[in-house]
Amino acid sequence: MSTITTTPSIVRGIENLTLTVVQEIHVRATLEKTFAALLEQIGPGNETPDGTKMPMKIEPWPGGRWFRDLGNDSGHFWGHVQAIKRPTLLEISGPLFMSYAVVSNLQYRLSEADGGTLIKFHHKALGIIQDDHRQGVSKGWAHIMTSLRARAEAVSR
Repeated sequence: MSTITTTPSIVRGIENLTLTVVQEIHVRATLEKTFAALLEQIGPGNETPDGTKMPMKIEPWPGGRWFRDLGNDSGHFWGHVQAIKRPTLLEISGPLFMSYAVVSNLQYRLSEADGGTLIKFHHKALGIIQDDHRQGVSKGWAHIMTSLRARAEAVSR
């Protein structure tokens, strides 16, 4: 005979169930070059803030997958491309790096600004979000944004 023990968890308030990250960055590169750099940065050029390579695959079309391919039919699904309008919008929905009951929406909105491109980034999530993810997410997205800027500007030189 086995025993199943359940520990109840009480979550008070919607703020404990949501996560919102908003970032903006100016890139000294054209919209087209910046959008191409975005796909490279969140795809095969992805890495963690400490510089560890973490290549991803992105299928840049509506319904396309964004995932980490570990080989041998192993990996981690991050999301689906919800909307794409080259070179001004990439929107992804899915669990991202959180392997539990959560859904996220990412939006990269690109527009021409001051001789380059302005990227407005939003990450909104709903679910039981772990504290370590809540605390580390802004740093991770900031790293991706600054790496994206460096990648796009290097191509534009």
